Amino acid sequence: MSQTLFEKIIAREIPAEILYEDDRVLAFRDIQPQAPEHVLIIPKKPIPRVGDASREDQALLGHLLLTAGEVARELGLQDGFRLVMNHGKNGGETVPHLHCHLLGGRPLKWPPG
Repeated sequence: MSQTLFEKIIAREIPAEILYEDDRVLAFRDIQPQAPEHVLIIPKKPIPRVGDASREDQALLGHLLLTAGEVARELGLQDGFRLVMNHGKNGGETVPHLHCHLLGGRPLKWPPG
């Protein structure tokens, strides 16, 4: 099976502006930002999408969300931010590797898209 774009970023085969990394997750700037601050937080474990995660991924998913909060603080997003996870084609998924979009730096409208 071929590697996803995100697996290639994890392996440093494709460059990215990395903001945070530990043994479980990686956070980097989106190359097509939809807000002044647009960061992707991904698990290093290749899980295709949130609906494919299992109970054994619970701690990893919690760590991913806590990391999103830490990155938001580091970026100075005290006035607010949004976390988005897309699932499947109709949900806007473009890379089949679970990831969380951290968006901020401007007022965000509701409902989105």
